[in-house]
Amino acid sequence: MMIRHLDWSVLSTATLSEDERLQTLNRCQISVDTPPPAGKPPFTRGIHEGMYRDRIWTMRQYAGFSDPESTNRRFKSLLKSGQSGLSVAFDLPTQLGFDSDDDHSIGEVGRVGVPIDSISDMRSLFEGIKLSDVSTSMTINAPAAVLLAMYSVVAEEQGAELSQISGTVQNDVLKEYMARGLHIHPPEGSMRLAVDIIEWCSENAPKWNPISVSGYHIREAGSTAAQEVGLTISNALAYIEAARERGLSLDAFAPRISFFFGCHRDFLEEICKFRAARTLWYQIMNERYDFDDVRCGRMRFHTQTAGVTLTAQQSTNNIVRVAYQALASVLGGTQSLHTNGYDEALGLPTEESAKVALRTQQIIAHEIGVVGHVDPLGGAPLIEEMTSNIISEARKVIESIDRHGGSVEAVKAGIQSRMIHESAWVQQNELEDDLQRVVGVNLHVEEEGKYPAGQVINDEAIERQISKLSSHRSTRNNTNVEDALEGLRSAVSADVNLIDPIRVACKSGATVGEICGILREGLGTW
Repeated sequence: MMIRHLDWSVLSTATLSEDERLQTLNRCQISVDTPPPAGKPPFTRGIHEGMYRDRIWTMRQYAGFSDPESTNRRFKSLLKSGQSGLSVAFDLPTQLGFDSDDDHSIGEVGRVGVPIDSISDMRSLFEGIKLSDVSTSMTINAPAAVLLAMYSVVAEEQGAELSQISGTVQNDVLKEYMARGLHIHPPEGSMRLAVDIIEWCSENAPKWNPISVSGYHIREAGSTAAQEVGLTISNALAYIEAARERGLSLDAFAPRISFFFGCHRDFLEEICKFRAARTLWYQIMNERYDFDDVRCGRMRFHTQTAGVTLTAQQSTNNIVRVAYQALASVLGGTQSLHTNGYDEALGLPTEESAKVALRTQQIIAHEIGVVGHVDPLGGAPLIEEMTSNIISEARKVIESIDRHGGSVEAVKAGIQSRMIHESAWVQQNELEDDLQRVVGVNLHVEEEGKYPAGQVINDEAIERQISKLSSHRSTRNNTNVEDALEGLRSAVSADVNLIDPIRVACKSGATVGEICGILREGLGTW
């Protein structure tokens, strides 16, 4: 029997009369002021009954730089230091589907992440790391299908079953159009690839999260907290609709949808934002869809402390900023957390700053006592009021996007970008007019000498990466590569799921640039 799940938050909407509202409260014996306990819909107080008393959040530090071998060493160092999950940062050429020796890649190889040109690089990246035992998050969007395909093949080469691998691929290209800019194809082609991943994972890799709908980049670009929640949920709804049009059952894929939010500087607002996001997601899902599995409306999310709040001035102050943002994330009930290095306003985090960031999480987890309580601020009048206000404002954002035909159509009209830019302009003016105070920037400013350099990328590593790519091309079976790429070209034209043809191309030794080149031919560019 199809079920509809009780949602306490609808009690505050205008669709119920006061008598109906009181009758519902009496039937359910729910307090107006305090939502149901954690583990119960709408999950305002957390998605698990015991939350961190039963299981600490995943400490997943984001890393990637220089070349696969250097990043592999950083991964092993973080795991040795107590990190509980991996998170891969890819360089800009990889994120845009270019090989390291492409003209478009000049000056960017290995700078803001690890370059991955072929399956050989993916093998090096995870050498000595058992992929059946570790959860891996990959921040990749436009070429997500290619990188997931490579990862899955390497896992199989290690002896893992696809049903064993766990992790997340971001695969959220809609936010690229509105906030980040690293897109390749027009929206329709991008949505096709995104749904291909969702469909393939639901059938082959059930422990893998096929999409992480990202509000983080929306917030980094200048949105408000409510806009971050509303635009992110609107994007998630667009992916759900596209998957349903493909014929996928909501219960088959929606429980594996995950989310990714930033944690900004307003401590109480951010705690309430996370509570609001969970509530609104359940509320919207319950209003729009019928589902048997309650997990379809249970929001799971990863959090990263806000890079945009870090300052180059007096950079060690960032340790304090990151600690408070991490604490807000935990009090808000995150499932996974990355804490930024204090030197990230200057460059990629050094090994020292990465370790301090990880230790920050460990101190929160083991020393200060907050993990012994579930939603410890819940029920406080201010917290519940702020949560309710964010729900209301975020819902207005969703309704605005709906009026423009949903996220995809709104992207084409530039609606979300304009909304974010207007908010960013207000915030920038407030900073310049000293209405927002930032220590070291416009408050308690000090004369400083030369800033530290952050993680230094060795140009020799870039040369080695390009040389390695050349060697790879000269030693592979190019006939097999050509056959695999032709098979992929045919699959694009045939409008079938592209993940298996991409996996075949990866196994043949085709590069990221070659595979994405075929996709550019068939799906176009934007």
